[in-house]
Amino acid sequence: MAGPEAGMSDQVIDVHSHAMPMPLLRWLSGNGLADLDQLDDGVVRIAPAVSGLAAGVPIPLPPQQYDVDLRLADLQASGVDRQLVSLPPFVTCAAGNDEREVLQVARRGNDALVEMLTGHEDHFAALGFVPLGTAGAVAEAVRCLDELSCAGLAIGTQGLGAELDDPVHEPLWDLLAHRGTFAFLHPNATPGESRLDAYWLPQLAGFPMETALAVSRLVLGGVLERHDLTLCLAHGGGCLPALQGRLDLGWRRKQVARTTPRPPSDYLRRLYYDTATFSTTLLRRLVEDFGASHVLVGTDYPFDLADLDPRGTVAALGLDDDQRRAIEGATVTTLIPGLRG
Repeated sequence: MAGPEAGMSDQVIDVHSHAMPMPLLRWLSGNGLADLDQLDDGVVRIAPAVSGLAAGVPIPLPPQQYDVDLRLADLQASGVDRQLVSLPPFVTCAAGNDEREVLQVARRGNDALVEMLTGHEDHFAALGFVPLGTAGAVAEAVRCLDELSCAGLAIGTQGLGAELDDPVHEPLWDLLAHRGTFAFLHPNATPGESRLDAYWLPQLAGFPMETALAVSRLVLGGVLERHDLTLCLAHGGGCLPALQGRLDLGWRRKQVARTTPRPPSDYLRRLYYDTATFSTTLLRRLVEDFGASHVLVGTDYPFDLADLDPRGTVAALGLDDDQRRAIEGATVTTLIPGLRG
């Protein structure tokens, strides 16, 4: 996979930002899948089959989720030059079981996202969402890339009950590897069910655990052995980096986990990780373990659990200029050449 090139500009590119376009929310509301009554209070409620949350759970909806002018103002204030924008997990139907509805939500979401960002290509680029577990995943991926001109793709960790190592996804992995497509993996489900009911734990703890479980299956299921994927993990990979030693130990000592010719940590070093760890210590360890060229700026904007000073986050690591540039934007412009300039 490509690494950062010398001489690239010092632009900061955020690979992890979200938008919930208003046309999508209105369509969901019109179909009884969303409640927009508290829109003015910055809250939306979305049906469990779409949101993956319990019925009636309030989801933060700051106007920056659908107002491009406000996003532009925040972009300037944060020191970010460009955002890769994806739909948030709350509109990805992780808990859905109606394939037709899942595909319909994804298509409408992708259309609305691209429409929202049109005319602002100097500052924003869309990552089209691909609904996992569906027979239409490859077709939607191709549509996003070829018809909607998305910069890359976004995927969740589950879809229609299918894990990442499920054979149903092989055609999608084939496509991503063949085209060298940048894909951003964001958890859209959580393990634990009722144990996560309180304290906003689905996002605080559930998402990081979900990423660790999902990517462990991706590794041990041999997907990364069969396919050379350009895959970036949200939230610094969640709990996954802390499991490297344990996964490798299991690979060495447990025959059932000896599924690949190389230990799991070798495959984890092929992946990319965003900076949304919210800890200088953890982020520095990511750089030590995987290299600055495999760490990319990610903020989780515009949710309340977002990094509001990504330049400061990277500066706090005390890296040399080449490493800093790699994290801030040089690497991702080699992974997505269309972002150069």
